Amino acid sequence: MAEKIHLNTDHSTGNPKFPPTRAQLRPLYHPQALRTHRNRNRNRNRSRCCSCCLWLTFLLLLILIIAAAACGLFYVMYSPHPPSFTVSSVKVSRFDIASGTSDNEINTRFNFTLTARNPNDDLTFVFDSVSVKADSKGVEIGDGSIPAFVLLEKNVTRLRTVVAADGRVVDDDSEVKLDLKKKKLVMVSIEFDTKVKVKIGRMETKKVKIRVVCKGIRFTPPGGKLVVAADTSDVKCDVDVRVKIWRWTFKLV
Repeated sequence: MAEKIHLNTDHSTGNPKFPPTRAQLRPLYHPQALRTHRNRNRNRNRSRCCSCCLWLTFLLLLILIIAAAACGLFYVMYSPHPPSFTVSSVKVSRFDIASGTSDNEINTRFNFTLTARNPNDDLTFVFDSVSVKADSKGVEIGDGSIPAFVLLEKNVTRLRTVVAADGRVVDDDSEVKLDLKKKKLVMVSIEFDTKVKVKIGRMETKKVKIRVVCKGIRFTPPGGKLVVAADTSDVKCDVDVRVKIWRWTFKLV
């Protein structure tokens, strides 16, 4: 017996209504809605990035403010001053052209006495070993070293070292060589490089680089086995503290 099919009738037109096809049942694609959803996600991500940058900037500023406040408080409490250095004496026992050479090598020997002073009441300076270099008109004429030492509060320490060079090669037109041959007055500067840390009670700072440059040492080259005392009356020593932060080095004078 055949199955009867009942069709709905549209009463407004009187025409029968057929069931929807598969194409009509498929949901419609709305590109504008998808675009709006993606834009919302992008805006949300940008907002998160901006918030993160703002928080990082705020945190960095807070750290800088705290560090500045700590430095200010430290300065008010202790009034720190860098150590000072003076050249007490320089004795020249050798400054001549090496024998048996083509006049391009010199021999030198200096006995230096350096005085270090700590003007602070509550700070102690702890120095590493010191490398010493003597220079005359841009030519290195000797080197040496000073062992590590401690400079206590309101204390004075005398440091002695020998700076020498054997067969140090110089250029033919070097002014040092000409001054040596003519026995003219020789000007010498001395440079000290080391690291130092500061102790305040039980607290210690990290080590920083320090360079001391003393200029104005004058002497006439000695002859034979004579020992000459250099003139140090006009010698001035400059202290440079070099602090390294990441890849940058800052000089604090």
